[in-house]
Amino acid sequence: MMKQAAIGVRVHSGWGAVVAVSGYDAGMPEIVERKHIIVIDPTAAGMKQPYHFAESMTIQAAEKHLSKCAAVSGRLALAAVSEMLQELRRRDYKVSGCALLLASGRTLPLLPDILTSHALIHTAEGEFFRQIFRDAFEQLRVRVSGFRERALEEDAPTFFGNAAPQVLQRIASLGRAVGPPWTQDEKAATLAAWMLLSGKVPPSE
Repeated sequence: MMKQAAIGVRVHSGWGAVVAVSGYDAGMPEIVERKHIIVIDPTAAGMKQPYHFAESMTIQAAEKHLSKCAAVSGRLALAAVSEMLQELRRRDYKVSGCALLLASGRTLPLLPDILTSHALIHTAEGEFFRQIFRDAFEQLRVRVSGFRERALEEDAPTFFGNAAPQVLQRIASLGRAVGPPWTQDEKAATLAAWMLLSGKVPPSE
């Protein structure tokens, strides 16, 4: 019998912390897989911070660079996510969805305006790599739901009611069972995936 699982993803420049969580029916989060998935070619110039690299380029050159980075990162993400999903299926886990951690949700302007603002460059790079992971999961027919990272703990009672404090404590202490590293990346990804398994619609979606 297939067991339900959800995948949580917290993205950084060039990589993502990816955690598969199961056990909702039993009331206890179980980490069934966790990976740091790298979605850049470290030998290629400007891939880890593509907008920073494009900052001094002409708009045409910047667009070409960003397009090239997206193509390479997209292939790497698709291959890694596909491999993870196949491994979970071999272990009789059915992935019901992906919980993708989001930033503030600030709407980005056009590329010329982004490249003139250091703050917007940082924001754009975060969105760039979130989109890379979103596209990979969606191409593999896994529904992606967005969860505002800063609101995770605030939203917990909406999903878990009075049990929210115990859920947060349980996830914080999972590191003793799964072993290091058990960083904020993994904790946040696990909480978002656990929320997704509850079946309730995320407020930020």
